[in-house]
This record gives sequence, structure tokens and C-alpha cells, in this order.
Amino acid sequence: THEMSRRFRIRRDLVLEKSKEIPGFVNFVPDGAFYLFPEVSYYLGKKTESGQVISNSMDLCMYILNEAKVSTVPGEAFGAQQCIRISFAAADEKLVEAFDRMRKALEKLQ
Repeated sequence: THEMSRRFRIRRDLVLEKSKEIPGFVNFVPDGAFYLFPEVSYYLGKKTESGQVISNSMDLCMYILNEAKVSTVPGEAFGAQQCIRISFAAADEKLVEAFDRMRKALEKLQ
């Protein structure tokens, strides 16, 4: 419906703004889906505090899951190895919290 489309547009705009707070996220504005698909090659080759190298988007997604407790999907699943997929089909306050946790976790990478 029109109301659902409007709500998802608002959420899309919210997550696009929150993702601007994360260095290295290069965003493309999604037209119809409720997923953000940032290019994240900035983080490939960086190391975790324990010395693990982030070699690909799978490593990055696992790091985000373990460190920030946020589930993302590796871009490899969609033929885009330098991207991750983030759903924004959640309540606004949950999205803000998730992006804040991701930003804090990614700031720890060296």
C-alpha cells in the first residue's frame, strides 16, 4: 500500500543517514527493496583486536555479528564481493541502535 511504501522510504532515508556516520560505507540509494547494500572494501585487509584479518565480506559480516550483534549478509551471495546487505525492515529505534553498534565495532578495526 501507499502507507507501507511511505514508511519504508522514511526508514531507507534513516539508514542512509546513519550509514553516513560509518567511515568507509559507500552507499547506493535503493529504489524498491528494503535493503541497504553498501560497498565496504575500506574494511577489507583491516585487522580485529585479536589480529584476525578481514579478508572478504563474509569475514566482515561475521565480525559485525560477533562484535556488534547485528546480522548482515555477505555481498558474495549476490555477486558483489565488496558489499554487505543490511535489511531495514525493523523499527526505527532498532535500526538506529544497530547502526550505532556497527559503527562502534568497525571503529575498532585497524
